[in-house]
Formats: sequence, C-alpha cells, structure tokens
Amino acid sequence: QVHLVESGGGLVQPGGSLRLSCAASGSISSFNAMGWYRQAPGKQRELVARITSGGSKNYADSVRGRFTISKDNAKNTVYLQMNSLKPEDTAAYYCNGATGGVDSWGRGTQVTVSP
Repeated sequence: QVHLVESGGGLVQPGGSLRLSCAASGSISSFNAMGWYRQAPGKQRELVARITSGGSKNYADSVRGRFTISKDNAKNTVYLQMNSLKPEDTAAYYCNGATGGVDSWGRGTQVTVSP
C-alpha cells in the first residue's frame, strides 16, 4: 500500500498563499487519480481539486481560479497551490489517491486563514 503524507499547511492572512505537498511512499502513477479534499469543523469532507493519471484536472467551484493542482511523477508528489486565500478556506486538507475503487488517504495538514 502506498502511504501519503501531506505538508505545507499553516496560518496565513486573507489574500495570502500556501503550497501544500503530498508525498507518496510509492509511485503515484499507480493511482487513477489523486486529489485534495478538505474538512472544516462541523462540515463534511469535500473535494477541492483532482488530477487524473492523464493530467485532467477539476476543481470545486469555490476554489476555481485560485487553487491549482499539479503533480510531479518523478518525485511522486502532488501539489496544491492556493492563492487569494479566504477565511472560508480554513480546514484540514487531505491528500487522496484512488484506484480500482480503493482509496488511500493521508493524515491531513491544517490550513488556517485568519487576520
């Protein structure tokens, strides 16, 4: 099983930027798709951005135009560049790898957007 480890979270002011990284213990090419999800307190986990093995991307409406997902197969790492951050982006962010109906999850990294 491939393990996923997120990093890059932290405290940032509104309008600021962060880049999250998701490092895999094995090849990310083994996943049909990889994505970033987030979960705020009291809310359900939601998809933020997703990238397929072929490079197709999709985004939640709330982040489109501000966030960018990318991957580096050589480094087995997926990134989430987050710009123009808003307080409502505050959440724990989780990396996901999906293949054949099986999901792998990281333990999450906290993003807090506050003045």
